[in-house]
Amino acid sequence: MSQTMSRRTLLSATAAVVAGTAIGAPAAGAGRAPSALRELEDKIRAGMAKYGIPGVAVGLLHRGTEYVRGFGVTSVDDPRPVDGDTVFRVASTTKTFTGTAVMRLVERGRLDLDRTVRRYLPDFRTADPAASDRVTVRQVLNHSAGWLGDFFLDTGADDAALARYVAGMSRLPQLTPPGAVFAYNNAAISLAGRLIEVATGTTYEQALHALVTGPLGLRHSGFFLDQMPGAVLAVPHANDETGAPIALPELLAMPRGVHPAGGLISSARDQLRWARFHLGDGRVPGGGRRLLTPRSLRAMQSHPGPGGTLFVELDGVGVTWLLRPTAEGPEVVQHGGDWAGQHSGFLMVPERGFALTVLTNSEGGPGLTAELFADDWALRRFAGVRNLPAVPRALSDAALAAYTGHYTAEQIGFDGTSDVFGVDLVADDGQLSARVGGVEGLRLGFYRRDYVLALEPSGADTHSRANFVRGSDGSVAWLRFGGRLYRRNAATTLGATGTRLPLRPATLPYPAVS
Repeated sequence: MSQTMSRRTLLSATAAVVAGTAIGAPAAGAGRAPSALRELEDKIRAGMAKYGIPGVAVGLLHRGTEYVRGFGVTSVDDPRPVDGDTVFRVASTTKTFTGTAVMRLVERGRLDLDRTVRRYLPDFRTADPAASDRVTVRQVLNHSAGWLGDFFLDTGADDAALARYVAGMSRLPQLTPPGAVFAYNNAAISLAGRLIEVATGTTYEQALHALVTGPLGLRHSGFFLDQMPGAVLAVPHANDETGAPIALPELLAMPRGVHPAGGLISSARDQLRWARFHLGDGRVPGGGRRLLTPRSLRAMQSHPGPGGTLFVELDGVGVTWLLRPTAEGPEVVQHGGDWAGQHSGFLMVPERGFALTVLTNSEGGPGLTAELFADDWALRRFAGVRNLPAVPRALSDAALAAYTGHYTAEQIGFDGTSDVFGVDLVADDGQLSARVGGVEGLRLGFYRRDYVLALEPSGADTHSRANFVRGSDGSVAWLRFGGRLYRRNAATTLGATGTRLPLRPATLPYPAVS
């Protein structure tokens, strides 16, 4: 039997088995798990098989009861069962930990959300001196700082790495004025991590442990595996040309300067405890000491900055929490994260007391997280709320002409190299066809002015929404896809080259697996 077939056989077998136990499981004497939970488990097993995911951990809070489950294995090469304490890199959900640490320092008077960054870092600068001078801490935390956000420069692994990373931000171009436009910004949240270092006089990782993970008793959460004795890692996997997973432990590596934006390693059990804290009154779950006032918790989940889309429609971002409207009214508070071979989702509906987190260890993970977090199946089934309605409609070629063109975005990689990648949007049969090298990768169907659904070429839903951003003259200036801004050049079409579409549905910006 070939290696690929062996992996597929293993994957099929392990996807059918739930490893681990429930905490706060159905009350004593209860029979089978509630039907909604069984449906969730079935969706996870089906997604693992469909998308080539060896291991999944899930945490659910529903009607006051917590469920933690593990599915599958940590690695196809060295299979160990996944359970509620298996650790994954939760990637961008780390941003909410960074935001919470900032709020603890705000309560202590060491930081102020509405002061400028230069109040605390006088030498801070990006490529735009005026923007660097006036950007506030709040704008840094709500993704409206306006400079290029996809900055993954590796500045070393020592304790000065984050300071060097922030110094390296001097090259970042300003795309939009501070406070004006939502654009997902990894670099800004790393800057917030540097503010934490300055305010505490210690490293970001030490400060986060002292301010957040330590007091909350998150025993399976940290940044360095060698400081997490006994932790069992869900190894990252890529997928081969057949879709079968291949274990690639090296994909876990992340520059230390990016830790505040995405470096946390954690478990489903700890992530559910994190949800309980943010659904509570600021005390450690279980009646412990107070870490934040209820007012500060509410501030994190309200008063959003500029809105737009990030797979779903957003009212905007509070203090690092993404705030998502629903058709029924209750707000969804969410995040989630993406790193190579490690993809996860996290959401809460405070008015319903509902929370869900799902962690995966494969490049196929976004397929499953899209079904559970961007689509509203879980929200409907457990919280009784739905996404805002979106039914695509055909536009005339004349109407589509306002959006067609060549769109480009920039990313700075580990070695400091700047990569510019592009996509052509071409009018086709009432929709926009997204093409690279003349080959269609996605279709964008309009459901209201400037807002689109991302569809497969077949017309299948990817569970992702995007939108166009207009400039000061009223014309379309940007495409916002996955939170990233793509600049429009209306005079150039069919200019995109390469083999990979840069628009990745249901996936936050991160360095792609080559």
